[in-house]
Amino acid sequence: SLWTVLSGLNGQVMESIPSTSMVKKPQEVLSLSCKGSGFRFDKAGMHWIRQPVGKTLEWIGAIWFDASKTVYADSFQGRVEITRDNNNSFVYLKLSDLKPEDSALYYCAASQWFMLVAQRSVTPFVAHSNQDLFSQTVHLCGSSPEQNSIQCYLYSPVFTTIAIRWASTQTRKHWSS
Repeated sequence: SLWTVLSGLNGQVMESIPSTSMVKKPQEVLSLSCKGSGFRFDKAGMHWIRQPVGKTLEWIGAIWFDASKTVYADSFQGRVEITRDNNNSFVYLKLSDLKPEDSALYYCAASQWFMLVAQRSVTPFVAHSNQDLFSQTVHLCGSSPEQNSIQCYLYSPVFTTIAIRWASTQTRKHWSS
């Protein structure tokens, strides 16, 4: 099942539609929506990311600010579609031919804000906006399986690059994975 937890930075918020639990059967279609507020939605590239239970973050795909281009991870090719409605500040994810391994935490994210779709009783990821930790703002972070570091997705200002970084919570040094 999927549940929604709403959070925002500096008044920037993503709202999940709907915000109730979702249970899907294999081969069905998962449809998720996020509505943005408090920022120029039509100027922000949008990403969908997920975290399967017990695993690390997994990038699904992204859509350009003007919907002129979409890019998807190879593992989702052929069964994923990301669309957006800039007039109403919505971004959508459609994942077809569902499999048991698609059970996960689903995020939609952009520059300075994030949205977390999570199991209601389990919210292992928290957001950080810590300029000291990395050379650019950290957008999505969470504890690693080793429990002594955090995993973060970082985006370039124009959303042309995506990086996964690990940082030691003790030394505050960072490296790319």
